[in-house]
Amino acid sequence: MRRGIQAIIIIGAFLAFYYFGVGLFGSTAATIISVFSTLAVVSICLAIFMENRNPTATLAWILLLVLIPVVGLVFYFLFGQNVFKRRKYDKKAVRTQTAYERIDNDALRMHQDWSIFNPAQQKLLGLSQRLARTPISFTSETRVLTNGEETFGTLLMELRQAQHHIHMEYYIFRADEIGTRIKSILIEKAKAGVKVRFMVDAVGSMQLPRAFLDELSEAGVEVAAYGKSRSFFSSRVNYRNHRKIVVIDGDVAFMGGLNVGDEYLSRSKTYGFWRDTHMLVRGEAVRTMQIIFLQDWMHTTGERILEQDYLSPQLRYTAGDGAVQIIPSGPDNERRALKNIFFAMITSARKSVWIASPYFIPDEDIYTAIRVAAMSGLDVRLLFPAKPDKRIPFFASHSYFPLMLDAGVKIYEYEKGFIHSKILIIDGEVATIGTANMDMRSFHLNFEVNALLLQSESVKRIVSDFERDLLSTRLIVHEEFMQKRLLERLLESGARLMSPLL
Repeated sequence: MRRGIQAIIIIGAFLAFYYFGVGLFGSTAATIISVFSTLAVVSICLAIFMENRNPTATLAWILLLVLIPVVGLVFYFLFGQNVFKRRKYDKKAVRTQTAYERIDNDALRMHQDWSIFNPAQQKLLGLSQRLARTPISFTSETRVLTNGEETFGTLLMELRQAQHHIHMEYYIFRADEIGTRIKSILIEKAKAGVKVRFMVDAVGSMQLPRAFLDELSEAGVEVAAYGKSRSFFSSRVNYRNHRKIVVIDGDVAFMGGLNVGDEYLSRSKTYGFWRDTHMLVRGEAVRTMQIIFLQDWMHTTGERILEQDYLSPQLRYTAGDGAVQIIPSGPDNERRALKNIFFAMITSARKSVWIASPYFIPDEDIYTAIRVAAMSGLDVRLLFPAKPDKRIPFFASHSYFPLMLDAGVKIYEYEKGFIHSKILIIDGEVATIGTANMDMRSFHLNFEVNALLLQSESVKRIVSDFERDLLSTRLIVHEEFMQKRLLERLLESGARLMSPLL
């Protein structure tokens, strides 16, 4: 809020001086304005240059500041400064890493056998462990949940069985039918003595009524809103908690693409059938999700609860097949864990790269890796919605398609409804699912969480679901795609220019 007020004051003073100063002092005022605005733009451009940001984003900021100085200054004051992020998240990163180190890694390594994987997969596991710094589990059960009916049916059943605690965080939580049903269970459990913590993102769930939260609080549920921002004019709107995590009694957890809302149950007239993917986890991998929640909770509320009974001293094992690693990523991870793991997965592929994402705005590294994979003769497929839920990202995504089609990427438009799954499958043996889209916001700005799966039954389920989804698609033909009207192509190019600034 403070930064937004500062920006408004500075820009307002600049405009006032321009309109009134020119009338009073003529060309002298115009000269002063020109000198000061030029100095401001030059100094900010130099600061951006010295921060060593992504070259594309650096050039985008500099061009905006040089070509449209007033607009560029406004955007920079509101969204462009990295000081807020560094100051706020460096401490969080240290605390999170300390929490992971509490896990009994010796016990974990006793149950690891990497010899079942080929050399490329072993290399990927080693990289993901170094980037995410989270343990790889060979004794965890995972179960893919396809669509809202299966996801919410399973979630409601597990919530009703909670005995000790329920930890829940969502980007979007609505006060509609499914949201109200979950609220009723949380209230019932809190009154029965179960510890319930409920956290939503302040921007993603800004439409959640205050009365809804008050009802939870009055029943004994601890409620928190991540990243409260009193105004749109704040850099906090950039760093959102896009995670969807539920941990119950430390034994079972949920994560994936579904928020809480009736549209995820295909009850929206606008979107119709909603295709999404979620996952249930049991066993030792639940611990990582517990740590992610507890760290997010402490970051939001200041309450230090990590030392309590939410990380049991003895790891709980279950019969697992293959490997699973829970990978958090966000502004507190300077290694860009998910982005770099996606890159490594794509470049390690030997046969196929299959992607499903509702938003496709990759940075140059991922974009190049996908096209090179296709040009190398691999089976590269992108599953994408035929109709948008957000128009600007939809137009921006389409601007990437021509060169991908040229490279041999097969792009399928999902026509049955809206596809919201976030999937990457390599060679039919390695997959990742979770909250991260294939876009710059997920790579660089949002807090996300994905699961990396290798040679498990869940990978087979993800592959079969992807193949079934293709039956409800239309393959984009390059010649037809390039016959778009000029206005559409201009909109797509304009939307793409905004992507590095997000």
